[in-house]
Amino acid sequence: MEGPKAPMDPQKRRPFFYIMREKEVFGAKQIDGKGVSFIYQNDGRLMNSALIVGNITDNKILNLLKTTEGFRKLVHSIGVSVESDCREDSIEFVFQMYGKKDVYGGGSLLKVKLKGDGAESRINLSDIERTEDEFEPGQIRFVFEVPEKIARASVRFYLNDGYRAPEVAEEAEIDFTSKDYQAMIERSLIQTGNAVRTMKAIKKARAGEEVTLAYIGGSITQGAGAVPINKECYAFKSYQAFASKYGTGDNVHYVKAGVGGTPSELGMLRFERDILRDGIQPDIVIVEFAVNDEGDETKGKCYESLVKKILLLPNNPAVILLFAVFASDWNLQERLFPVGRHYDLPMVSVLNAVTPQFQMKHGEGRVLSKNQFFYDVFHPSNVGHTIMADCLTNLFCVVEKMFYDNKDELAVDPTFSLLLQKAVIGDEFTKVKLIDKRINYDICKITSGDFTETDRELQCVEMDENLEGTPQFPYNWMYDGTKGGKQRPYLEVEIKAKAFFLIFKDSGALDVGKVDIYVDGRVIRTADPHQNGWIHCNAILVFNEAESKEHIIRVQMSEGDEEKKFTILGFGYVE
Repeated sequence: MEGPKAPMDPQKRRPFFYIMREKEVFGAKQIDGKGVSFIYQNDGRLMNSALIVGNITDNKILNLLKTTEGFRKLVHSIGVSVESDCREDSIEFVFQMYGKKDVYGGGSLLKVKLKGDGAESRINLSDIERTEDEFEPGQIRFVFEVPEKIARASVRFYLNDGYRAPEVAEEAEIDFTSKDYQAMIERSLIQTGNAVRTMKAIKKARAGEEVTLAYIGGSITQGAGAVPINKECYAFKSYQAFASKYGTGDNVHYVKAGVGGTPSELGMLRFERDILRDGIQPDIVIVEFAVNDEGDETKGKCYESLVKKILLLPNNPAVILLFAVFASDWNLQERLFPVGRHYDLPMVSVLNAVTPQFQMKHGEGRVLSKNQFFYDVFHPSNVGHTIMADCLTNLFCVVEKMFYDNKDELAVDPTFSLLLQKAVIGDEFTKVKLIDKRINYDICKITSGDFTETDRELQCVEMDENLEGTPQFPYNWMYDGTKGGKQRPYLEVEIKAKAFFLIFKDSGALDVGKVDIYVDGRVIRTADPHQNGWIHCNAILVFNEAESKEHIIRVQMSEGDEEKKFTILGFGYVE
């Protein structure tokens, strides 16, 4: 009988810090039948993970995480563990380094096979050779053999000699029933404003009438950070709370239309398509763009136009402004809440709720840590989504109590007179309409030139309660110069309009090129799909004029890019 083998020499004890600490991951189903959870670490995200999760405050260490050269200088090995409901689950961890020229294909892959038993495995960086094009830490993937699995994962960096890390801080369990938690939630309410429309929706639901809650926003509204994304996101949780409290069965309905990485500039263009689809008439619309609108080139005009567009709907829905927050304690509510004040709308700020208590110590009113609230630097965890939902539920409770305490009938809705005021930022895009290959109005003539193909590799988002992604702007015009023989590398639109938007596809692929945008024969601006570097919908304003005029807009491949690709997702216009 063979006896036990001698143990291997123990690894040297090294200082470490976490970049993920007991975070839920979900294997979203892929085309190949596997499940994948993506966690992006590029563009400074890894630095923020080290700051928030690992409590790293040393700028020397943080700056080393910007590039793979610095990363390899700092990190000796990566420790990874995954715990799932089945210890025998097979999961692969992949940390992909991005390339400078070839973003997705130019870097090395740090990989290890894991079981779902919670045991840590290590990747020694000295075992993986650095590629010539390797530039920055890119993305983490957890690949499950079986899709739609939920697990809890931790990732920590063990450091090379000469570097130190702080002690791992203990995190107290969150008490959702405490007075401090309730006080935190109550801080979120900026104002109830004119809550007549909100209360009408509550009364309709109580009476058994059909009521629809709709949500439009960016990736947080899409559900990013929630595991699983469809059932743990703030939108679904707040809808469930509303339906449970005020509904009479199945009379409360739900529409979710969040698109990651996009501001209200795109939100107003897609509002009718995504919210009013199939004849839906929402009773309450929650608008969440406070952490996305840095990309709104109109600095609030698109946001106010979207809000006004909703308020002017014939069924008179309520509009609630929701201000999410990044882990840097930042959002744009200072820019946006004048719109809420102008139209006297209910406003809820997650920043106001959670950021003051992040500075506190346990026992002094702190409810939770940043690591507990955030999944990553941009998105809330399941706990964070629960808090956002509770902030909205608090608003509904306050509105209900306000009306019943006064024992008054619903007052006359002052919104109609408020809509007659001069805009506080700008409302010139309130009547903007969308054009795509399927929606083609008589108002315009489109000559497609060699933009004749349809792009099917599109940004996909989980709409409503779905886990499957819905392709965004599938009715598009794609130019593919990689096939050669193109004689007309342009598309032209003849239209009478006073404002015009181009919606195009961003990409990190090497074979996509830029286009020049001409208005009446003059180049107005250039659109570059590499500006954001990932598959993503991008809306830009081509022109905005005081009067409606006849124009010819040409989208043409830039000189030298005729043998590359470009996808026009759609257009927006104001007559």
